[in-house]
Amino acid sequence: MTTRVLVVDDQVLIRAGVAALLRAAPQMEVVGEASDGDEAVQLAAEQRPDVILMDIRMPGTSGIVATEQIMAAGPDPRPRILVLTTFDLDEYVYAALRAGACGFLLKDTGPQRLLAAIAAVAEGDTLFSPSVTRRLIEAYAPQPDPATPPPETLDVLTSRELDVLRLVAGGLSNPEIAETLVISESTVKTHLNRTMAKLDIGSRAQAVVLAYETGLVTPGSR
Repeated sequence: MTTRVLVVDDQVLIRAGVAALLRAAPQMEVVGEASDGDEAVQLAAEQRPDVILMDIRMPGTSGIVATEQIMAAGPDPRPRILVLTTFDLDEYVYAALRAGACGFLLKDTGPQRLLAAIAAVAEGDTLFSPSVTRRLIEAYAPQPDPATPPPETLDVLTSRELDVLRLVAGGLSNPEIAETLVISESTVKTHLNRTMAKLDIGSRAQAVVLAYETGLVTPGSR
């Protein structure tokens, strides 16, 4: 299947270079190019891309705000947003993760890595490694006050869904969660999908952020 990609970057040479690379690649189709966040939101609604390559830092509407608006707009299936950044341990990357991005790439990433990353996220994978995700969240996530009653956000989840969410936030993969809880990997996926639907979140990374921000897990826990 062809992967439909929207390229967003305020620097015309970078945008044009990435678009040219994708147009030359098999099973890739560039459905639009945007120079700022507002244009990205508009083109995402018009073209319904499978994947959006989103620059984070742009004048005017940033890539983070654009990601939030695109993910909130719906309808499903929402596009998979892959953000482009200069530094991996960056509060902007954390904000993009919180907004619903499913991965990030450094801007000096080579062409083959870029193509592989687009293909991976189009298939539903994420490109936040557990170690990087934990470092980002522990560095930038606001921690709840222990004296404050926990929010009711997670009350909609069953005890087993909470178990799965806690282990996801701890950096475990689906096979590791299945082994820990003595359930099948498909059951783990079912619990995680139901959790994301109940919480109205669009990515595994958002689930991890929510687990930290609600106090379900704390920095340094596993």
